[in-house]
Amino acid sequence: MALHLVKKNHTVTLVPRALSEALDIATSRENKVYLPGFTLPQDLQIASELKPALMEAEVIIIACPSKFLRAVCGEIRAELSGAHEIKAILTLCKGLEDETNLLPVQVMQEELPGYVHGVLSGPTFASQVAGGQVSAIVLATDGSEAINALLQEEISNDFLRVYASSDTIGVELGGCLKNVYAVATGICDGLGLRDNSRAALLTRALNEMVKVGLALGGQKETFFGLSGLGDLVLTCNGKESRNRTFGEAFAQGVSIEELLVERKMTVEGYRAAKCFHEICEQEGIDAPILEQIYQILYEGQAVTDAIAALMGRSLKREGV
Repeated sequence: MALHLVKKNHTVTLVPRALSEALDIATSRENKVYLPGFTLPQDLQIASELKPALMEAEVIIIACPSKFLRAVCGEIRAELSGAHEIKAILTLCKGLEDETNLLPVQVMQEELPGYVHGVLSGPTFASQVAGGQVSAIVLATDGSEAINALLQEEISNDFLRVYASSDTIGVELGGCLKNVYAVATGICDGLGLRDNSRAALLTRALNEMVKVGLALGGQKETFFGLSGLGDLVLTCNGKESRNRTFGEAFAQGVSIEELLVERKMTVEGYRAAKCFHEICEQEGIDAPILEQIYQILYEGQAVTDAIAALMGRSLKREGV
């Protein structure tokens, strides 16, 4: 996203969390760990400290795994004195917070009150945004239509089209839920299940996403848009999807510990499965696919038993 915004002729400062990472990126002009193969132009500033960047910023974009979001917000809050030009704080996170099960915008509202808060979400892989592939995303904020329109204009270009929304809950729920369903799709891939199975899973996953999303305060049309159906299709089918890849490797016998710890994979769907299990149990929401993925990942349920449980449910009309 930093690379995209520089191409829009914005003044952009990228602030990695680790000093060593900042120094390496500034020297090599490449993020070798998270975005290899893309040269970062000299006018993309790389900083090792937050305060100087915040003093000049009009918009803050937080891009980190959701489990670190509250800590990052705390670091930002500690350096905000003198930062008088900030108009909005946006997040690229697509996951729920452990323990609280809060969405990213809700975490920011708690930790950084007094600002416009928003989320950018939709069917995009980082490498393809960096490479200028034609893409579309959704911007949802808790601010006015005027600030939404301004941000929409300033982020969009000929290669990345931004659609505006006021449904932050729905947009973020879509971004979180699709990760769990991508893990499920990967498990099907790892088992060698083919097109019929994938089509059935994605269709019923969309139905379940709408059901859960509406129960938790999202708007129905949001889940049929870019941050719902769009992101579901990409994350469940794309070769670059970490969540789908995780599910596939798991079904083929690779342990969760090896995938998450040894391979250092960021898999939001793994953690989200537990969060949504807790939410659905608390709210009385029947979400069979989410529940079976939770049982597989956390309770040792055999994948074949999970499939049998889903296929053996009582027959019903479509749409239920």
